[in-house]
Amino acid sequence: PLSHDEVVHGKGSLLGKMPGDDWQRFANLRLLLGYMYAQPGKKLLFMGGELGQWQEWDHEGTLEWSLLDHAPHRGVQQWVADLNRLYRAEPALHARDCGDLGFQWVEPNDAASSVIAFLRWGRQDREVILAVGNFTPVVRSGYRLGVPYPGRWLELLNGDAAEYGGSGQGNVGSVRAEQIPCLGFSQSLSLTLPPLAMLFLKPAW
Repeated sequence: PLSHDEVVHGKGSLLGKMPGDDWQRFANLRLLLGYMYAQPGKKLLFMGGELGQWQEWDHEGTLEWSLLDHAPHRGVQQWVADLNRLYRAEPALHARDCGDLGFQWVEPNDAASSVIAFLRWGRQDREVILAVGNFTPVVRSGYRLGVPYPGRWLELLNGDAAEYGGSGQGNVGSVRAEQIPCLGFSQSLSLTLPPLAMLFLKPAW
């Protein structure tokens, strides 16, 4: 949860804390927000975080609405709106928030590539989301991850999409699982992982 405690008393704004040049800062912010929505637990984002404010919160001032005149800030706002829609639409992201049956690691150990991947499960077997985070500013092509179901997997959200201010790298909407065992699963996906981005995928039932 990203409360007001994170953006007051000289700590700076979420965007201001991000490393790198401006492009990387916005990408890192979208990555942070996507990671929060992918994880179990209820979501908390203090006002202004969805705009990508440069300044920390000022209780005597107003939000920097004029930032929405600039495409990178509009991209963050659109990303948060789409994350909210996905969170509400997909039971896998909220139905089992409070139990260990709602979360399953796929790749927790790839520190060399700074990639993590996990499954979120709803109450039904068909309610599943694969969340993948690439925490480096480089594209990782042909990155293989095991999945629980064969067939085509839809790329529901991609934090590097051009509409959010990203570079437009990704999987062209979907990718088909291959019968190649990986990470304890009988089939796997060969993914393009965009730089500093979260991906959300699910089976195309």
